[in-house]
Amino acid sequence: MSEKLPANAVIVESALRRLRVTGEIVVLPEKAPTAATAAAQIGCEVGAIANSLIFDADGGPLLVLTSGAHRVDVELIARTAGVQRVRRASPEFVRAATGQPIGGVAPVGHPAPVPTLVDTWLSKHEVVWAAGGHPLTVFPTTFDELVRITGGTPVDVE
Repeated sequence: MSEKLPANAVIVESALRRLRVTGEIVVLPEKAPTAATAAAQIGCEVGAIANSLIFDADGGPLLVLTSGAHRVDVELIARTAGVQRVRRASPEFVRAATGQPIGGVAPVGHPAPVPTLVDTWLSKHEVVWAAGGHPLTVFPTTFDELVRITGGTPVDVE
């Protein structure tokens, strides 16, 4: 399967195997710029999409894996993360922190660990879909597995 995946997705696939994740990366027929378009292509509820949002938290990266049904309250996230300021990161900041483009940031496969918060709302879904390192790739997982593989902290994000 790896030979058909984009280069960033191959890196993520390797990380998923090391972490003993059984879900396989799936290549979508077209880019999914929103949780709604991803859910429509996958055939799941919008809330089962784990949006990977990288924030600039006092100059360092912070990954928030949030349900596609939620908007992140940046003030709440700043308090939760123990930082002064959280703001949306630029595409260049995201690429530097993760090695991946906006719209395809996976929860793993980054050059260095990124502090991660995982939306507790995702626990309501038996299967959660996360990005696979490229805007055309996703993989099935679970809330518990996301917390395990990222070393993330479960939190309410809104």
